[in-house]
Amino acid sequence: MGYHENKQCIEACLECAAICNHCANSCLKEDNVQKMTECIRMDLECAAICKATAEMLIYDTSRAGEICNLCAQICDKCADECAQHETEHCKECAEACRRCAEECRKMAA
Repeated sequence: MGYHENKQCIEACLECAAICNHCANSCLKEDNVQKMTECIRMDLECAAICKATAEMLIYDTSRAGEICNLCAQICDKCADECAQHETEHCKECAEACRRCAEECRKMAA
């Protein structure tokens, strides 16, 4: 398997990474940034694993299932954190994280 076979998961990961970075940047502009520190941390962690997962899926690694499983776990944590906030960027991020986790679970199965 490679890019074409993994395309749906790769695209979900890349979209999630972009939205997580957007969310982290937007959180930095909130009035109470201190309240958003865990969200920012999770956004950055999630973006990093999503980018790495997409890249590894393009390389057609034999460890795809393990990597996708870890990515799904981190996406779930990020979605849970973002869901605690009422901002539009956090809601959008939580949705993207859930979509990515779902696609990664398909790959890990």
